[in-house]
Order: sequence, then C-alpha cells, then structure tokens
Amino acid sequence: MTLRVINAVVFLGMVAAAAVPPLSAHCDTMDGPVVAAARAALQAGDVTPVLKWIPKSSEPEIRAAFVRMLKVRTASADAKELADIYFFETLVRLHRAGEGEPYTGLKPAGTQVDPAIAAADKALEGSSADQLVRMMTDEVGGEIRHRFDRAVQARKIADRSVEAGREYVAAYVSLMHYLEQMGQAGRGPESERHSGK
Repeated sequence: MTLRVINAVVFLGMVAAAAVPPLSAHCDTMDGPVVAAARAALQAGDVTPVLKWIPKSSEPEIRAAFVRMLKVRTASADAKELADIYFFETLVRLHRAGEGEPYTGLKPAGTQVDPAIAAADKALEGSSADQLVRMMTDEVGGEIRHRFDRAVQARKIADRSVEAGREYVAAYVSLMHYLEQMGQAGRGPESERHSGK
C-alpha cells in the first residue's frame, strides 16, 4: 500500500468510526466536551465558553437560557440542580441541531462512547495524532482484510453452484460497499472540501 492509500484508509476509518450508531454521540453525555464547557461557563458566570459549541443563530436562545438558569439556581440546592440540567440540556440540544442531528436526551456520566472518539479526545489533549492513527489504521485495515479474505475464499468456489456464486457476490458486494463508504467518508461533504475544513 502506498502512503497516500494508507492515509486515506486511516482518515476514512476515523470518519466511519465516529458515525457508529450503537454508542453515544459523546457530545450529549454529562462528561462530554459540551457539558464541560457549560460547567466552565457556570464557574465563570459567563456564557462565552459555550458559544463555540452552537451556531450563531442559536446564540440568543442560549444567552437567555443562561440568564434564566443563573437566576433560578440561587433559590435552593434542588433549584440549582434543576437549573443546571436545564442549561446543559438546552446547550446540548442546540449543539446537536447545529450538527444537523436529533437531540435524544442528555446521557449520564460514564456513558460508553466509541473508542475512536475517546482516542481522538485523548490525542487532542496531547496534540499528537500518532496513537489515534495507529488505532484507526489497525481497525480499518482489519475490516478491509476480513471482507477481502471472505470475498477471496468465496470466489474460489463461486462456479461450483448458483448458491456458491451468490455467496461470492454477497461477499464481493460487502467489500465494495464498505470501500465505497470509506471513500465517500474520506472525501467528506462537498461544503467542507471547499471551505477548507
């Protein structure tokens, strides 16, 4: 494999891993980066730390929620807890809407997130992508090898019967669809390619 192909595979794997649906979206968890920014805003008494997580069009709503939350949270310990959760949920909902994703509620601390997302956060903290790249290279490479080997084995006996031929076609299609999805994910949305993201 050339370095260019390896880099493309790694990038595609990172994008694909981030889209795995069974695990939490990460930003909607109590220990995710969006709620961490909300906690920083509460500590500072300033909404500014959360504004980066929402589109500009949502800024008036989050500013109003912040003011309401600050007023209510002084009433009692229960009011403080309720006001904080209201603010966290409002922020996460607006963030998810800005991503074009549905808001399905705020997940508790300790909610499992995709290992690639956790690795990406760790890599960002250390300012080095090396371990993340190795992890994703192994993951995507392993998936390609698995699908490829399945197709090779099925191809060897594809002409023995119609059913064997169908098994080969199923393995072939599985491999090609995976590679196609990886290729599309690696190129990213057209808007991001032209905006330099």
